[in-house]
Amino acid sequence: MSAPANVMVVGAAGRMGRAIARLLAEGAEPSLRLAAALDRPDCPDLGADMGALAGTPPAGIPLAADFDAAVRDAAPAVAVDFSFHAASAALAPRIAAAGIPWVVGTTGLAPEEQAAVRDAAQKIPVVQAANMSVGINLLEALVRQAALALRGRGYDCEIIERHHRHKKDAPSGTALFLGKAAAESYGWSLPDVATDGRSGLVGERPAEQIGFHAVRGGDFVGDHTVLFAADGECLELTHRATSRDTLALGAIRAAAWLAAGRAPGLYGMADVLGLETSR
Repeated sequence: MSAPANVMVVGAAGRMGRAIARLLAEGAEPSLRLAAALDRPDCPDLGADMGALAGTPPAGIPLAADFDAAVRDAAPAVAVDFSFHAASAALAPRIAAAGIPWVVGTTGLAPEEQAAVRDAAQKIPVVQAANMSVGINLLEALVRQAALALRGRGYDCEIIERHHRHKKDAPSGTALFLGKAAAESYGWSLPDVATDGRSGLVGERPAEQIGFHAVRGGDFVGDHTVLFAADGECLELTHRATSRDTLALGAIRAAAWLAAGRAPGLYGMADVLGLETSR
């Protein structure tokens, strides 16, 4: 049996980074092992043992900020990134130059930041997803199928999402991911039809519109509902995450898929999971 592939976690001090480190330590994916943990230079936890941060026995891997040193010392076979949109964009050319396959779970990237990820994918294999959970990606496939079946039949599409009070972006990347699936199956461009909530005298709902509604509060890990409403009936497709581990396990699965050897390119979780889509 071959030795486990080395994983570098970027954004390791965050909720997702710690969950990934813990699950790797617990053997969630035997083909992978945590080898390096990175975060921003001003992170107060720098120098702490990653095992202690993740709630596992000491790992002998300190949280660091020096990318070049981590690449040199740990020789990562794959990187898993749950940092911050600007940090991911800045990392893109460096990780491409290092030739390290890259799992990008960071959301909220601006167009120019997303362009940096696409540029990196010309040199290395990149798996990028707004949400790495298996259930969410199955939901996305179902939304595509439903929207195709309902297209042109008077079904209005609305998306409601709930997250914890600390989430910084809205709508969530996952909500936009689901909205894009619905819009494409309806034959629309999401930027042309998306609207964020409603307030005041907004008039009747246009036929070509997808509404996004963001709820923030408590400790919701992530709830997403895609609603198709017509005269006489309503179809709701819902996914509820009750543990952040579902997202971390999906990212680990993507990392193992990349570590097995892939050609340069920009992939999604549908590729990792072998889902058939209409894209």
